[in-house]
Amino acid sequence: MKNDMSTAQIFIEGSWQSSAGSKTFQAVDPRTGEAVGDAFPVSTWDDLEKALAAAAACDRTTRDWTGDRFAALLDAYAEELEARREEIVNLASQETALPVAPRLNDAEFPRTVNQLKTAAGEARDASWANPIVDADNNIRSMYRSLGPVFVIGPNNFPLAFNGISGGDFAAAVAAGNPVIAKAHPAHPGTSRLLAECVEKALSKTGFPPGFVQMIYDVAPEDGLRMIRDPRLAAVGFTGSQKAGVAIKEAADALGKPVYVEMSSINPVFVLPAYLEDSGENLVGEFSTSCLMGSGQFCTNPGLVVLPPGEATPAWIEAVRGRFSEAATNPLLAAGVKTSLLDSVQRLVNAGAELLTGGQAADSSGFIVQNTLLQVDAATFLNDPETFQREAFGNASLLVTTTDISQMAAIAGTLEGQLTGVVYTTEEPGDEAVYRELEPVLRRKVGRLLNNKMPTGVAVSPAMNHGGPFPATGHPGFTAVGLPASIRRFAMLECYDNVPEHRLPAALRTS
Repeated sequence: MKNDMSTAQIFIEGSWQSSAGSKTFQAVDPRTGEAVGDAFPVSTWDDLEKALAAAAACDRTTRDWTGDRFAALLDAYAEELEARREEIVNLASQETALPVAPRLNDAEFPRTVNQLKTAAGEARDASWANPIVDADNNIRSMYRSLGPVFVIGPNNFPLAFNGISGGDFAAAVAAGNPVIAKAHPAHPGTSRLLAECVEKALSKTGFPPGFVQMIYDVAPEDGLRMIRDPRLAAVGFTGSQKAGVAIKEAADALGKPVYVEMSSINPVFVLPAYLEDSGENLVGEFSTSCLMGSGQFCTNPGLVVLPPGEATPAWIEAVRGRFSEAATNPLLAAGVKTSLLDSVQRLVNAGAELLTGGQAADSSGFIVQNTLLQVDAATFLNDPETFQREAFGNASLLVTTTDISQMAAIAGTLEGQLTGVVYTTEEPGDEAVYRELEPVLRRKVGRLLNNKMPTGVAVSPAMNHGGPFPATGHPGFTAVGLPASIRRFAMLECYDNVPEHRLPAALRTS
């Protein structure tokens, strides 16, 4: 049984157990605002203590296992997910209002399974560990697991970024680390189904209790206490800047590895000749990208900087029409709705003009009108901190310039971002502006795109889904892109004059 009366159990120490916590919550259907499904517990320190002890004990058993063992687990997990595909995507849709097709069944579910299988391949290959043998000096080194990892998933990707199935999870396991996952309260039922699948995979592949564990929610003070606990080796987090900074501060105080993905407005710069030549196509491309998934992608284009000229007003009006006419869809949670409305009001108070939207829709669900705002470059440059704060959801801010040099000036004021885009031609005028803009923008973004919206994040070994603070906590790491993402959850181990029989297998020469 997974339920004690009407309250779900947590998955710790290799079994489903009742939480020590007395507080509970339910998932809410964003379409209606009504609670759905079972009650789920808010874990207390007692739960976390048990999970930490089990993970630490498990690590002592698995730390010397070869990559084949972890690959087998990831492959088995992918198979279990495939067997329950329909059930998983249907419940994820109910809890998030994301459509079954094409979003969950045709895109996110296959991506999730592919991530696990790709991570399995990297674990089996083990080249990510970069073993080095200096035979002359009898010194050898390689990357290896570092210990239990706490993975905290976001609300906007219930499968591909879930704490118990997403990219951070896959990378941590591929490196050989036990994982304690925190589900997101927006989709606890979906996370329970995923944990049931991993439970079967753990059993099939002979893993000890505690290698993968999951809680649903925890009070912030207990979560931070867990992060400070010496038994926890590292943290992976995707979510809000407020929570991410608190987690980073707690981990940084101890020198503990922490990888946080937080906020990003993903600026788009449109150069003059491109707008003249291809502005009509860009209307649809931008509108689709911005409103896709109600704008709840971490690479949503939340800021568009437009060139001076006669083409700009017409382009803005065309986009305004698209936003006004496009269907609105639910946001993920009541808090997302409140935050978006507050963010829009903050931009208006700072001097932005509301072109369309900006209000809650006439619905009991978590729906906000598609929102488009506009501000001139001088006003933006006078208060860039306010105008570049993320408005998470189906909204974007257009910045109009009166001098092309303002583009580089705006780029220079930006905080770190996941992505930055330049739409440009190879005509001399655009090329000259690009050469001034690119060096400034390049320092601000993890991924630079030309003539392409940033919302797609391919699972490619060359992908960087990261960027300078506050997009993430460190500019040198990526949350997507294997094998690079695996090394976040690894330590470089060096062996000096250690006899052959005591070395990891990858460092032996005979």
